[in-house]
Amino acid sequence: MERGGEVDEESNPLGGSRAAAGLGVPATPFYAWPTVDGQLGLESEDKAVEYARRFFFWGFFCLPWLWAVNCFYFWPALRGWPATSTPFPRLRPYIVRSALGFLVFTVLLASWALTFAIGGEQVFGPAWNNLVMYNVARKLDLTLWN
Repeated sequence: MERGGEVDEESNPLGGSRAAAGLGVPATPFYAWPTVDGQLGLESEDKAVEYARRFFFWGFFCLPWLWAVNCFYFWPALRGWPATSTPFPRLRPYIVRSALGFLVFTVLLASWALTFAIGGEQVFGPAWNNLVMYNVARKLDLTLWN
């Protein structure tokens, strides 16, 4: 709302300009940053693509948590939908693939952990004693209470 030549903050849409709010003030150019830390982050799109590519490929080498870091760090590039509307078309495929990889990893890890935690001996039967780690000390006679 305009009062005495002033414009209050509520009249501007989030991330919008005064021209978008219908106030007749020319829009200032909007620059989208590829990282969550904005202008403090990577200085060029080429460098951002290189970092995203490295995080994505290193995630396959038993470091899938890098996929989560990749999604978090490049969240502004990930949240743009559809892919044609994002200002970072070279960066987005690595981020989306990292998100899918982390989702698959999380589902597999959670199902494995729940199978062992909930199922236990009922699921695995007599083989359960060979699978669990707390029996290793007893098998090797490393406990003091036996």
